[in-house]
Amino acid sequence: MESFTALADPTRRRIVEMLASGELPAGDIARRFSMSAPAVSQHLKALKAAHLVRVRVDAQRRIYSLDPQGLGELDRWLANIRKFWTPKLDALERELLAAAERDRKR
Repeated sequence: MESFTALADPTRRRIVEMLASGELPAGDIARRFSMSAPAVSQHLKALKAAHLVRVRVDAQRRIYSLDPQGLGELDRWLANIRKFWTPKLDALERELLAAAERDRKR
């Protein structure tokens, strides 16, 4: 899954977290890192390839924002995982509550 591969890098996760607050020009993103602008550009390119961010051109600026397509892919994957774990966690909660009730009655 390309989205998870892209997010394996801490710099890319940080960029996604920044963009969660709203769109940003590439220059503003680059200024928030101690690496070179071309290095940040490579991270943005990887996030774009994974459909996690999208870019629009505004005169000379490149404005980045989150891409719902890639985020939807992540959300669908997580939903499948939740389907597996939710019933098991619910059963564990019921058992723990029942055990606590039994202990209370003793």
